[in-house]
Amino acid sequence: MSVLHGILLGIVQGLTEFLPISSSAHLVLVPYLLGWDFPAEQIFPFDVLVQLGTLVAVIVYFWKDLWSIARAWVTGLARRAPFESADSRLGWYLILATIPAGLFGLTIKNTVEAAFQSPTATAVFLFVTAAFLFLAERLGRRARSLDAMNWKDALVMGLFQAVSIFPGVSRSGSTITGGMLRNLDRPAAARFSFLMSIPIMIAAGLLSLGDLASIPNLSQFLPVILAGIVTAGIVGYLSIRWLLGYLTRHSLSVFAIYCIILGMLVIGTAYVW
Repeated sequence: MSVLHGILLGIVQGLTEFLPISSSAHLVLVPYLLGWDFPAEQIFPFDVLVQLGTLVAVIVYFWKDLWSIARAWVTGLARRAPFESADSRLGWYLILATIPAGLFGLTIKNTVEAAFQSPTATAVFLFVTAAFLFLAERLGRRARSLDAMNWKDALVMGLFQAVSIFPGVSRSGSTITGGMLRNLDRPAAARFSFLMSIPIMIAAGLLSLGDLASIPNLSQFLPVILAGIVTAGIVGYLSIRWLLGYLTRHSLSVFAIYCIILGMLVIGTAYVW
């Protein structure tokens, strides 16, 4: 894997982390479709660590929100009224929403790593993403804002996030679906989805740091990872800004159709090759 590969895959990560089309799927399928043959020991650590770029992007974009939530959360604890304000409750909801994916990821880490080696399995999971998005548009009433969110909404979105640990199941797509099935409107579901990506990306990055030690020629691979991280951060920030505006006026159906087309393309290619 070269620095150019790292930059190109960083662009892919930045574009697809927040769009509901699965960044993990694209990090698997883009090299597959372009015939890039990377060492197996590099693929999973790169795919996880490049998320640090989009992690920085979401922190920068939502910095004011995060500061308000953190301040209200600490103040609520100090006053022994942890659920007093909307921001303090939002902090607790983010913690609650993180638990399912954290437990699920630790339990089946090896299975997930194996899925990253299978383009066909990834393509099949893209159909799951498409089904989620169609389900959200079909059943979601989109009647509630983020201020009306409760702990049940957070838990449901957390359970949907746990499913997205597999490549091909979009994290943003599945969590937005969970929110919309709880009748949150699209921007509210997307906003909470992006906020709840922060702890899970931090945890995934920290866990993957241990895998770096097992990579041969690590000193040569680090510039590739850094190039991917920086590129993903810049592109990811722009993607967040665009998608939040898009969802105020448009449905998720176009992303569902894209996932179906990409999944069919990959499966068809696998049979031809």
